[in-house]
Amino acid sequence: MGPGRLGVVVRVAVLAFGSRGDTQPCVALAGGLLARGHRVTLVAAPRYGPLAEGAATVFAPLGVDPVAIVESPEGQAWLRGGPLAFVRGFRTVVEPLAQRLVAEVDEACAGADLVLAPALGAFGRHLHDRYGMPYAILQFQPSEPTGEFPNPLVPLRTLGGMGNRLSYAVVERLGWLALARMVNRLRARSLGLGPLRGSPFAADRRDRVPVLCGVSPLVVPRPRDWPEYAHLTGYWRLPERPPLPDSDGLEGFLRAGPPPVYVGFGSMAPAEPERVAERVVAGLRLARLRGIVQGLPVTASDDVLPVGEVDHARLFPRLAGVVHHGGAGTAGTVLTAGVPGLICPFFSDQPFWGRRVAALGVGPPPLPIGELTAEALAARLRYVPKYREKAAQLGRLLRVEDGVKNALDLIERY
Repeated sequence: MGPGRLGVVVRVAVLAFGSRGDTQPCVALAGGLLARGHRVTLVAAPRYGPLAEGAATVFAPLGVDPVAIVESPEGQAWLRGGPLAFVRGFRTVVEPLAQRLVAEVDEACAGADLVLAPALGAFGRHLHDRYGMPYAILQFQPSEPTGEFPNPLVPLRTLGGMGNRLSYAVVERLGWLALARMVNRLRARSLGLGPLRGSPFAADRRDRVPVLCGVSPLVVPRPRDWPEYAHLTGYWRLPERPPLPDSDGLEGFLRAGPPPVYVGFGSMAPAEPERVAERVVAGLRLARLRGIVQGLPVTASDDVLPVGEVDHARLFPRLAGVVHHGGAGTAGTVLTAGVPGLICPFFSDQPFWGRRVAALGVGPPPLPIGELTAEALAARLRYVPKYREKAAQLGRLLRVEDGVKNALDLIERY
């Protein structure tokens, strides 16, 4: 490896928190930086070590696994509580582990020249305040204020221009009010820093901190009122890798009949998984479709295959459609695969992606998980063929787009 394109080797720390849908794009960025000759430290949960192989100079595994937190009974109750309960529960579920997390991130990033970090936790600002290195903010949904649509965490299509813009301030203010004491305790105990006097989001905007949003402008057109430091780069996709071993009999199932529909809700566990599983299988059969079902207690049969974690990027292009929860990562993978998607949102930004899929004409209107019945699912799945042409067309355009290159060019420019 030689120096980066600007003739300088930069030590870059990439922070990846959350599930695979949030981590995989960060791995793609890290791999791109490494390929350009930079030294890269990737900080992520240990379960993503194999995914990160070859994508970083150093892989720094966290002792706190966010997926394990989400999958615990406390985590599931936390996620099912809605947006306000989510913020309140953050302190209950996360704070006992946060001191260790902050110490690990601090140790991994102390020698970095540049930090790339998601907005959640404001780690970029904390590390900048401690060591002085610059940072950029990574977004997986367009969260810079605009009058064109409300904050993606607001489950409404529009509040009008002024209301849309105000929604960002309200969401950020509520979040900061709930978390300020915890954040400032951690800054003092773990980093030796003074308190933040106001929202780190507002401070980032005052300082014009670069924002890299890993979403395609073909999916969400860049708002006309965004500042010049906010960028929609396109999706951050991994290069193609060899297929994984067929441990679930997936290949045989795919070849045994017409393309099936995938149903999986990622780390979102329904309140009554057995009942949801029954409805999913019944809905698939009412629509006369075969199904691959991940994460729900279904029984294997001629027309239904239960699977564990699978490589979405390899699997989805071979399907008739995908039913999922609407996480940003999964939504981007479905769109790039060029197949219709049906989003069954739970909360957070998931309704936003459901509305975008329907507005683009590449999938039916979203079906909230609380309204999922066999009949409602079958009714939407019967209309999936009408979305195939537009979905395929969009997928072709997205596969040409090089979001990693666009992001790396901006990073090196900054």
